[in-house]
Amino acid sequence: MRLDVGALASLPPAVQRPSYDIDAQKAGIVHFGIGAFHRAHQAVYTDDAMNAGERDWGITGVSLRSVNVAEQLRPQEGLYTVASRSGGESALRVIGAVRGLLVAPQEPQAVVEAVAAPETHIVSFTVTEKGYCRAGDGSLDPSLAGDDSIYYFLRAGLALRRESGLPGLTLLSCDNLAHNGAQLRRLTLAYLSSRDSALADWVEAHCTFPSSMVDRIVPATTASDRDTAQASLGGVRDEAHVTTEPFSQWVIEDRFAGPRPRWEAHGAELVADVASYETAKLRMLNGAHSALAYIGLMHRHDFVHQAVADPAIRPLVERLMREEAAPSIAAAPGQDLAAYAGALLARFENTALHHRLIQIAMDGSQKIPQRWLETLAINAEKGRRCPAILTAIGAWLAHVRGDNGPVDDPLSAQLSALWRRADAAATARAIFMRDGPLAGRWRPDDADIAAIAGAVSPTGRAPNSRTALRSKSGVAPT
Repeated sequence: MRLDVGALASLPPAVQRPSYDIDAQKAGIVHFGIGAFHRAHQAVYTDDAMNAGERDWGITGVSLRSVNVAEQLRPQEGLYTVASRSGGESALRVIGAVRGLLVAPQEPQAVVEAVAAPETHIVSFTVTEKGYCRAGDGSLDPSLAGDDSIYYFLRAGLALRRESGLPGLTLLSCDNLAHNGAQLRRLTLAYLSSRDSALADWVEAHCTFPSSMVDRIVPATTASDRDTAQASLGGVRDEAHVTTEPFSQWVIEDRFAGPRPRWEAHGAELVADVASYETAKLRMLNGAHSALAYIGLMHRHDFVHQAVADPAIRPLVERLMREEAAPSIAAAPGQDLAAYAGALLARFENTALHHRLIQIAMDGSQKIPQRWLETLAINAEKGRRCPAILTAIGAWLAHVRGDNGPVDDPLSAQLSALWRRADAAATARAIFMRDGPLAGRWRPDDADIAAIAGAVSPTGRAPNSRTALRSKSGVAPT
């Protein structure tokens, strides 16, 4: 039996389920990028709000390309389960917030109409860094912002709203970008200004673009995860199941164009300025995650908890967070970055989450500018070096060379071509200096280049360092 509204009554008592009338809820939110992260994060906060009595905050989820999530959720009437795991404990709940699924290439007009619907007040996004269609200098790349981009659907939907005399929307980015709200605003207005300047003026006057910081570790769901959930659901099958950690954080700039759920009553923080929170998350959590991914893969690990337990890797990650990233951040009052680093290490150690390093390693060229390069630039201006980040960059260079298998990155062909023409040092210079694809505020000097090149294994992956893990646990890591 598949999970659906009819199956709710038969679930074991330990499984939390929605307390509201699921079918009676209208959709007040359109979300682009209805992947596992959104379903484990923003949708959970919204489900909490409706469980507390708020109404008509259902979510219409939009997949920009893949049909997979729609095929999982449509037979289940939008229902799915979230398992929060830590150690030997797991809590399972059914989420009812997703009320509709749209696959943009198959039903583009339905996406436009969802944005334009009178009931819609918020359009939110988890489309990853590359979904913003940015050029190397951060500006909008028109060649990427085509009819399959978020901007196409925003333009059509917002134009219809304006024509219908409806109010503007809150456009809420929940992606790992510095100043994500400001970036979404700048890029959206650039797109609109080149096509419909009057609409751009209307959007600027009537819509808001709050920045936000989102934090929850959500590994890719495996068949084993689904089987475990099925056993806990008394035999009911959930093909859209999501596994995550107990920790969750959402900090949102309090700048909305209209109504919104009271997310702050369920753990979200509404603040005047999210900058210090998003900067700490990008440079410390995400920066450490990327370092664990590339260095861990070089040392033949598969999962985050294996890499952080490796005595050859953990000191580098600790240094990256405590001595390189933290000094680059202007902390908000009461924001304890040392405590944050300690909490992150504990979360990375969670053996109940099988967070694959290769998942984190995807799209590195889009991630490392805000995760590593800003930290390098700030420290360089103060005369400080960052050996941990430089080591991580060396591991990333080895990764894009193909040392860990096929490279999933929008710049993979360009990076591979650079490798074919040069050694590690020259490749690093070509990427980060002059007109390189990642050239920017940080310009490496000769010592930086030497450190990066020295971290690239000349023969591929580093020797296997998992023997120590096996001897400690008695079981070979998976």
